[in-house]
Amino acid sequence: MEILWPYEHGEPGAYYYARYAHPTVVEAEQELGKLDGGDAVLFPSGTGAATALVLTLLQPGDTVALAAGAYFGTSRLFAELGRWGLRYVEFDQTGPPPDGVELVWLEAPSNPFLTMPDLAAAAAYPAPVVVDSTVATPLGLRPLEHGADYALHSATKYLGGHDDVLLGAVVARDGSELRRVRGLTGISPAAEQAALLRRSLRTLEVRVRRQVATAAVIAERLRAHPRVATVRYPGLGSLLSFDVADGEAARRVETSTRLVLNATSLGSVRSLIESRHKWEGDRCPPGLLRLSVGLEEPEELWADLAQALENA
Repeated sequence: MEILWPYEHGEPGAYYYARYAHPTVVEAEQELGKLDGGDAVLFPSGTGAATALVLTLLQPGDTVALAAGAYFGTSRLFAELGRWGLRYVEFDQTGPPPDGVELVWLEAPSNPFLTMPDLAAAAAYPAPVVVDSTVATPLGLRPLEHGADYALHSATKYLGGHDDVLLGAVVARDGSELRRVRGLTGISPAAEQAALLRRSLRTLEVRVRRQVATAAVIAERLRAHPRVATVRYPGLGSLLSFDVADGEAARRVETSTRLVLNATSLGSVRSLIESRHKWEGDRCPPGLLRLSVGLEEPEELWADLAQALENA
């Protein structure tokens, strides 16, 4: 078998050490970059990608303006990095960022509250702008086209789409500095995961368009259901959340579905539901259920949700 990473005429070749580059990883990055309109850099998870961004862009004493209600793991990461001098403040991303920050971190849409950022206001701010567009995918939003400096993805979710990929990605206009930091820190992806991502990107459009169409139907029917108090769905992506009476009602609903799997994560070909209060505590209403819509037949999916809601 030919080895693709030796020295060439006494000098290091392009793939001499997989922590810095691997041909399968490079090919997956090129395909994702074309989709999202930039230079894609892969990492072993979405949180790994976020960590690499912070290490690349910030220094001790800097402050991040983080969208309120964004994925709770991001705020937990920033809090942990507080020991190294990182600070963060939360703000309403539907308006402009606060003054005096070195990085603006948006989520489009936010998870699980499904708010959309004011991209124009953020782009007008002097600090770099990161948009976590995991839920939107490049089919729904290409942040760099709206003035953002970086798009971030948990590729484990919709980009991977089959519950078998653990990857993250950052798409930039120039990802060379991110690659340098990735190689130095070892926040490097595995080739096998990159190969699975390449497979999944081939079906991304078919999967996501079907999921979005179904999510719109489900959101409309949830809004009309007497046991549902609030529905959050921005019409972008296939993630939605809705509130039932209280935590006990939410527990009964999530444990009563038969077709929809009671599990964490999102973006799979199978629909997933869970109460978020158990993970996020008081920042999340006790009755909030997050639903990631999969590829099931819409009527079968609604029938399962409707029978589960009878227990709310």
